[in-house]
Amino acid sequence: MGDPALIRFYRRVARAYGEVGLGFKIAIVAGLVVMTTAVGIGMVLSIPADHFKKAAPAPAPARRRNPVLRWSVALVRNVFGAVLVTLGAVMALPLVPGPGLVFILLGLSVLDFPGKHAMQRRLMRVPGVTRFMNDVRARFGKAPLILDDAE
Repeated sequence: MGDPALIRFYRRVARAYGEVGLGFKIAIVAGLVVMTTAVGIGMVLSIPADHFKKAAPAPAPARRRNPVLRWSVALVRNVFGAVLVTLGAVMALPLVPGPGLVFILLGLSVLDFPGKHAMQRRLMRVPGVTRFMNDVRARFGKAPLILDDAE
């Protein structure tokens, strides 16, 4: 089944959350909205303008040659990417604030798995996602994202 210690932990957290006042709950939600928005904006701005354009594979960096470093970096990147995709999936639910599809796209950018570029390009075809990301980039003086002609 599940880890009993983990289940007990979640129950304690849920019970503690239920016991706090409404003002504190609102502060938690507002803090999470501000934090996820700031992380999302930072990641949108850090993406190179040509990230979603098809390109020839780049030569492997030095960290790819050291197996311990390669696996460590891959583990950290994939855990971070999975967290972003999960946050995006939650934010994509009705009545949950936040740019859910953008976080899913950013999480996919961090993850390392076969077929991720095709999946990213499909998600970039959603007009609202591309428009949102380019609007954020324009507000901070960054060039718009360059997409393939078919997109």
